[in-house]
Amino acid sequence: MARVKGGNVSKNRRRKVLKQAKGYFGSKHRLYKTAQEQLFHSGAYAFRDRKQNKRNFRKLWITRINAACRLNNISYSKFINGLEKAGITINRKMLSEIAINDPAAFTELVKVANDALNGKVAKATPVKKESKEEIKTAPTKKAEDLSSKTLAELKALAKEAGIKGYSSMKKDELLENLK
Repeated sequence: MARVKGGNVSKNRRRKVLKQAKGYFGSKHRLYKTAQEQLFHSGAYAFRDRKQNKRNFRKLWITRINAACRLNNISYSKFINGLEKAGITINRKMLSEIAINDPAAFTELVKVANDALNGKVAKATPVKKESKEEIKTAPTKKAEDLSSKTLAELKALAKEAGIKGYSSMKKDELLENLK
């Protein structure tokens, strides 16, 4: 049987692995075997940490909300329960942002939650939420009108609007600049 050499295929595969391992410490960016092993581990860590990142942010938001709640003399759990009873659905990320940037609005939310806990407020009617797909697929009227125009018509509009360099732009660039 004839001898088969790896040739370019093996060399390219090893080069690709070493390129991905660029910047790793010690032999992990120099030697193929250790670089490949480190890439396997790096991929596993990246996958795991993408999930953990979501948990960590949720913990951070809850901590911030709890701190703001304590300033308003209510516990986090009672606050969230009060919001549920009042029919207010707002995610923890936004609550955290409100607590940091607008303490007065957060205080109003605390009052609403307290009233709901005491039974003073009737449950709010649920509002239909738009899904992310509906928001993405519902372009504005102006964007619809512009996308149906030809390149020459868009260039004429860009000239009227005073956009510089419109003559060398592609259609999608013109659409972005005209919006």
